[in-house]
Amino acid sequence: MQLRYSFRLYPTPGQRVALAKAFGCARVVFNDALRVRETARAAGLPFVTSAELSRRLTAAKKTPKRAWLGEVSAVVLQQSLRDLDAAYRNFFDGLKGKRPKTGPPRYKSKRDTRQSIRFTANASWRITAGGRLRLPKIGDVKVKWSRQLPSAPSTVTVVKDSAGRYFASFVVETGPSEVLPETGGAVGIDLGLRHFAVLSDGTRIDSPRFLRRAEKRLKKAQRDVSRKQKGSRNRDKARLRVARAHARVADARREFHHQLSTKLIRENQAIAVEDLAVKGLARTRLAKSVHDAGWSAFVSMLEYKAARCGRTFVKIGRFEPTSQVCSQCGAKDGPKPLHVRTWTCGACGAVLDRDTNAAVNVARAAGLAVSACGAQVRRALVPAQRGEAGTHPKPSPARWEQAGIPGL
Repeated sequence: MQLRYSFRLYPTPGQRVALAKAFGCARVVFNDALRVRETARAAGLPFVTSAELSRRLTAAKKTPKRAWLGEVSAVVLQQSLRDLDAAYRNFFDGLKGKRPKTGPPRYKSKRDTRQSIRFTANASWRITAGGRLRLPKIGDVKVKWSRQLPSAPSTVTVVKDSAGRYFASFVVETGPSEVLPETGGAVGIDLGLRHFAVLSDGTRIDSPRFLRRAEKRLKKAQRDVSRKQKGSRNRDKARLRVARAHARVADARREFHHQLSTKLIRENQAIAVEDLAVKGLARTRLAKSVHDAGWSAFVSMLEYKAARCGRTFVKIGRFEPTSQVCSQCGAKDGPKPLHVRTWTCGACGAVLDRDTNAAVNVARAAGLAVSACGAQVRRALVPAQRGEAGTHPKPSPARWEQAGIPGL
């Protein structure tokens, strides 16, 4: 399985300038290649291949107009072309129904909230003996190592977010050594807003509501931006304060998701959740609370951690009537308004809690009731998360202390 490990970077002022130059060159190459293909499409010409784009890039670097492209690593520019190919491939696969639909590739802007460049194994990047990240034509960048990499990384992606922070994202291969010892537990999870999660054993996990708690500070920071003159340096500083405030909220939410998902994976052999229609709920009056909860990110963490640790992860259909069926006798008495939190079954007379009853029904609909009694549970194979487009499924082995192959 391929996983990504991200670490904070602290480049010097000179390295920031070099990184900004690399971001800009990669963006220009992406936009130029996209313009070539769109022009050919409008003229009714055949689709311009990647090999032709690469030849045009090599020729462009020899012209006075694009000579400054030679000031950055050639691998960064070639990976920008690979990203364009991946964007087109995802777009066409969405039209064919092979994956969720995505829009066509769009032009990149220097004002985008995320800037990134990628170095593959054939670039001369490596991790030095002092723990710094050596990047071609950038230098040795300081890295804040929060944990050890399980294996040698195959690629590294340098990312700058809207808050002005720099990160290094490594692609590593993980083997069967990550599998945890088997346990006999199985749990169903009912996700909600009043409580972030209610487990089938009755455990309730309160919703942290990170965005709601930070709203007062965010509103003040946003008002400060609106009062600054457009195009001024004070406005840029105020905008950066807003971005950092939002980044703190996102980091706190992500940390909560990681801690909870890891705890559930370690304590249970099988986990079942409901496939929620998050996009539909995000168009209602509950949109802010739905986005604040971050259900999709949490479920994705459960999915890839279960595959990595040898656990079973089951996602039941969103139309399963988990809130309409009695978990004691199985009688179905129809839908109920959201304000009804407890109800009495008309068939057996059991007094049921809405959320706990739904969590039990989620586990039973996934077929986990037997596994909770000690039966065998089949492991599910799920692909790992992948943040950047264009990563090869079978990368060549990375070399830690190698000078590297010269760029194109």
